[in-house]
Amino acid sequence: MGIIEVKQRDERLTQDLLKVWESSVRATHLFLSNDEINQIKQYVPEALKNISILLVSQKEDKTPTGFMGIADHMLEMLFIGDEYRGQGMGKELLQYGIDHYAVNKLAVNEQNPLAKGFYEHMGFEVYKRTELDEQGEPYPLLYMQRIEKEISKT
Repeated sequence: MGIIEVKQRDERLTQDLLKVWESSVRATHLFLSNDEINQIKQYVPEALKNISILLVSQKEDKTPTGFMGIADHMLEMLFIGDEYRGQGMGKELLQYGIDHYAVNKLAVNEQNPLAKGFYEHMGFEVYKRTELDEQGEPYPLLYMQRIEKEISKT
């Protein structure tokens, strides 16, 4: 497995990352209906195209297993394909973002407690909560910032 920063974002990569996104969301965002997932999915290609920094974890054959988007030291997106969850890829990607891009803030859906726990394990803590997500939908967000402490490498 490796992590690459993607500068050229062609249609094939976008479609591959869209599959990763959907696999991840269907496994972790149980509060969303099928219709809501399909509606949000329409906006993902544009988000992938416009994010400042796009990092992709991939297998040796270049198949994407996960990806992360960063803008202004804020983690904007982190998705790991369902079949690769629990193998340390999210931790590897996020640590890479912290080490190389000074990621120190993020927002996570309150209804995704596994993600919140993961970010807490990685040294982030909640500093703000909103009732609505950034699109004005009724999905509370927790805004988290990284606190300086030694994170175990296990």
